Amino acid sequence: MGWLYVISTNDAETVYNAVRLANVSLKKEKEVTLFMLGRGVEFNEISTEDFNVNSQIDEFYEAGGELIV
Repeated sequence: MGWLYVISTNDAETVYNAVRLANVSLKKEKEVTLFMLGRGVEFNEISTEDFNVNSQIDEFYEAGGELIV
C-alpha cells in the first residue's frame, strides 16, 4: 500500500515533521510520495537551525521516496 503526504504550508516546523513522518514510513518499507502544493513548494527555502527541512528531504530522496512539486 502506498502513502501520499500532501504539504501545503511553508512553516518550517510543520514541513520538517511531515517529512520526518514520511521518512519513518519509508523505513517501514512503505511506498511514499510527497506532494507539495501552494506554499509547500517553498520547502527548499525554509530550513532553520532547529528545523532542517533540507536534510529531511535529502534523507527522503536517499530512501527512495518520490517528491512531486
